[in-house]
Amino acid sequence: MDDDQRMMIEHECERLVMRYCHLIDGGDAGRVPELFTDDGVWASPGTRLVGRDELTAVMNHRQARSDLRSRHVCSTFVCNVIDEDRATGVVYLSLYRSEHVPEHEGPVGMSGPAMVGEYRDDFVRTEHGWRIAAREVIVAFNRADA
Repeated sequence: MDDDQRMMIEHECERLVMRYCHLIDGGDAGRVPELFTDDGVWASPGTRLVGRDELTAVMNHRQARSDLRSRHVCSTFVCNVIDEDRATGVVYLSLYRSEHVPEHEGPVGMSGPAMVGEYRDDFVRTEHGWRIAAREVIVAFNRADA
């Protein structure tokens, strides 16, 4: 694999990470399962979703929450390309979230991020392009009232 191929893989994996955040924050969480493999895993402390059906149920529920506004702010992405078909990645996450948001477009009050942590991802190349095979949410800091 040459440097151009490696950079392209890194770019595709980073794009998945960012697309995930934009879909959830933009009110289109029901499309998040498209970013995962059919048997993809999403895990956080206390939750483990396996497969497209479980991901779809949870993400459709999230999309229906019009009272919840969030922004996933990701930074410091590092991708480790294993080979032409596999890669891993880590990105830091600051999650800003407010519940019971009124039905208007203006700013909503808040006090710091609800959570700071990281996503640890396993990526694979599929016949449909790169997808997330597994995502683990690691929590470093959690706001007490979030």
